[in-house]
Amino acid sequence: MLNSDKNKLITINGSHFSDLSGFYDEVSLVLMKNTDWKVGTLDGFDDILYGGFGVFDSGDEIQITWKDSQKSKEDLGLEDTRHFYENKIRQGKPFNVELIQQKMNELISGNGQTLFEILIEIIESHKNITLILD
Repeated sequence: MLNSDKNKLITINGSHFSDLSGFYDEVSLVLMKNTDWKVGTLDGFDDILYGGFGVFDSGDEIQITWKDSQKSKEDLGLEDTRHFYENKIRQGKPFNVELIQQKMNELISGNGQTLFEILIEIIESHKNITLILD
């Protein structure tokens, strides 16, 4: 259980958004309070989870509760992920179109990750963060 002054409790509320852009707005609101910087990419989301320039410092133990995670799982599922990849393919450079097409093919065949699964993987890659799906 988190109980020291270094521990932070953070809530992401899935009822506050229905797409990736809305997710970025939500995490900017809860993780980057009182800053001018806003999350706008998957890499940017990963970066803020290292701490040091938002609501927690590097090394803090963090507990993130993702409320309405089932709604987010549906919202950030197959269809939204397919659109995400299609947009990157359409934009071309600087994106690696071949890699993105491969990820799209994996997604369509049932073997790829949805945006929700990618976000979960990003959070879980940070050993100081405990994720609770609610």
